[in-house]
Amino acid sequence: MSGPVTEWFEVNPWELRVRGAPMHILPRTETLLALSNGHIGLRGTIDEGEPVVLPGTYLNGFYEFRELPYAESGYGYPESGQTVVNVTDGKIIRLLVEDEPMDLRYGRVAEHERVLDFRSGTLKRSTLWTSPTGRTVRVTSERLVSFTKRTIAAIKYEVEAVGEDMEMVLQSDLLANEPVPAPGDDPRLAAALEAPLVADYATCRNKWAVLVHHTRNSNIRVAAGMDHEVYPPDSADMFIRADGDLARLTVAAHVPKGTKVTLVKYLGYGWSGRRSVPALRAQVDAALAMAMRTGWEALAQEQRNFLDDFWLDADIEIDGDAELQQALRFAIFHVLQAGARGQSRAIPAKGLTGPGYDGHTFWDTETFVLPMLTYTIPAAAGEVLRWRHATLGKAKRRAIELGQTGAMVPWRSINGDECSGYWPAGTAAVHISADIANATARYLHATGDETFETECGVELLVETARLWSGLGHFDVSGDFRIDGVTGPDEYTAVVNNNVFTNLVAQQNLRDAVAACQRRPELATEFNVDVEEMARWQNCADRMMIPFDADLGVHQQSEAFTQQARWDFDASVGKYPLLLNYPYYDLYRKQVVKQADLVLALYLRGDAFTHEEKVRNFDYYEPITVRDSSLSACCQAVVAAEVGYLDLAFDYLVETAFTDLHDLHDNVSSGLHIAALAGAWMDCVAGFGGMRDHGGKITFAPRLFDKLTYMSFRLVIRDSKIVVAISHDSATYRLLSGEPIELEHHGQPFLLETHPVTLPIERIPYRKPPIQPKGREPYRRADR
Repeated sequence: MSGPVTEWFEVNPWELRVRGAPMHILPRTETLLALSNGHIGLRGTIDEGEPVVLPGTYLNGFYEFRELPYAESGYGYPESGQTVVNVTDGKIIRLLVEDEPMDLRYGRVAEHERVLDFRSGTLKRSTLWTSPTGRTVRVTSERLVSFTKRTIAAIKYEVEAVGEDMEMVLQSDLLANEPVPAPGDDPRLAAALEAPLVADYATCRNKWAVLVHHTRNSNIRVAAGMDHEVYPPDSADMFIRADGDLARLTVAAHVPKGTKVTLVKYLGYGWSGRRSVPALRAQVDAALAMAMRTGWEALAQEQRNFLDDFWLDADIEIDGDAELQQALRFAIFHVLQAGARGQSRAIPAKGLTGPGYDGHTFWDTETFVLPMLTYTIPAAAGEVLRWRHATLGKAKRRAIELGQTGAMVPWRSINGDECSGYWPAGTAAVHISADIANATARYLHATGDETFETECGVELLVETARLWSGLGHFDVSGDFRIDGVTGPDEYTAVVNNNVFTNLVAQQNLRDAVAACQRRPELATEFNVDVEEMARWQNCADRMMIPFDADLGVHQQSEAFTQQARWDFDASVGKYPLLLNYPYYDLYRKQVVKQADLVLALYLRGDAFTHEEKVRNFDYYEPITVRDSSLSACCQAVVAAEVGYLDLAFDYLVETAFTDLHDLHDNVSSGLHIAALAGAWMDCVAGFGGMRDHGGKITFAPRLFDKLTYMSFRLVIRDSKIVVAISHDSATYRLLSGEPIELEHHGQPFLLETHPVTLPIERIPYRKPPIQPKGREPYRRADR
């Protein structure tokens, strides 16, 4: 694992401030300082375009096809993959001072800092630079990707002449087919991403330009446009050009000592697999006209207003750890950026912060990200589920291709088609269908969104339930089995009766029955009859849940506890195991890549007694190596529930600093959005003990000793509440909306106008189980 670079990152509760310009942290900062609204994503590259490690401008749902490599092909293997494309880059504003290009690698940098502001939703920059020829300028800029106008981004760029008059030239670019580093060793991927955009159209006038391109294979078209305001306009010469892959506005100005030249750049993007060049150009023209009419100051104010409202519904406050406070708000802000304005598109595992995982979405979204969005900005969660519903036809066709009924959701995808070329950890991980059903039911309980239920929700629950009804079978003893699947633990593949899969499938079946009973007219529309509902109920009631009576624990999958244990002592220094050992050996041993059975203890906690949770956690903790960023957050939640508060805190810290401290050595390719959402989950579901089983909201808060206070906010059926936790009590406040029935450590109460304060009983300390040697939780050096 990597560690912090605290000499560059300043601790502040509402921002991430990076001081200095060390080249070795550029790969991290380009990701950490990324801006997005879920529709457009801009990596945090330097305004002048260089130095740069991985440039990136991403549009949600914009991809190119590529071949998938197979040593041996087989029936039902996906024929092509999809890869996110770095589209036309509008972030670049080059500066030449007396013909000397501004470049932080040359000359002298007296001051340089960049600030990602979680309240303004902007990336700010200030640099005092002296060129190799001795001219000094101060450059300040502010960049935003609009939450309120989703097709727009904007940059305010100012240069001040320090100490003397000077001639300056600013070049504002739209650049397509920007060179990017080779993406690993796969030549197919490299070929797909080498100059992926084909020019269709270019035009410009005054300070405005538009470029239109399309991809060679997926044939998706993108239009990118820019327009500008320049101050002072009367002291500058300007001209613009546009052709092929480049549009450029050039501004030449004489800047007297102590004065500034200011360039405000507005960017608009439109893309589609169906719409024509004129239609996309018209969309971008309209976006730019709207941006110019709104103006920079109003755009920035709208951004702040949006975030003011968001933080009132989503903030988490803690006392006792300033660095962790910053990390939590960093995490919440980036999850918001990943999903705020996706508008019926997926949330990729890396958001729109980098090309990791090819830009694909996985089960991460529904299991880890949507819980936070559902209870903080529920409309965004609904839009993601609408995207799943929009791809339901492809999932049903995939099920037919594989000889199944219902909907078989792809393990990884951008457009709804399966993109996983490794079926044991892809196609076989069918639990994703139930994960989506689980998220659907949670959203319906939390929002009461009847329109969504009618248009999408019931059908999602019905078609996923049909998958389990056909995929499983009743054995001679009458138990319902689901065989040949892979659960969340990718070190244990293609097994029978994975407990997590069976339990989430069981809930899926029950939720489908309830939805059809609640909306019989929709059940009829989807050809669900009484017999089919009865079968679903019987499958759920007779679901096989493997249990080892001798050990007193649930088996992660059938016969799992009978397998040989992995030799953890011999593996020290060889993590992640998948890079050092063959899957053939991993699959045969008791070693867990990421929380699997333990995740079931949280998501289906209603299926276990408290004593079973303790025994199961104690058994699986020593064999779980956390070779996935998705693991620590799940372990934190269950550790808190069973009373290991110190271990829960350690796992919260590991989760929250996954990207800030680059714990997996890969943050340069994008953030781990699910882990960031997991930090929220650790606070709310872990130390807050929040559960939502069947729409019943309960809390069981307990606080780790080193924290003196924690509060979090939730939105439940339009009622907004805040929960404030100390060591001895918890106070519940209704900020707005109707009274709501809640539960505190098993005690029901009605939260109305007046706050309710209830005691928290201290529990005796229990020593937690140890982890595999060399896989202890991440701990900061100063703690």
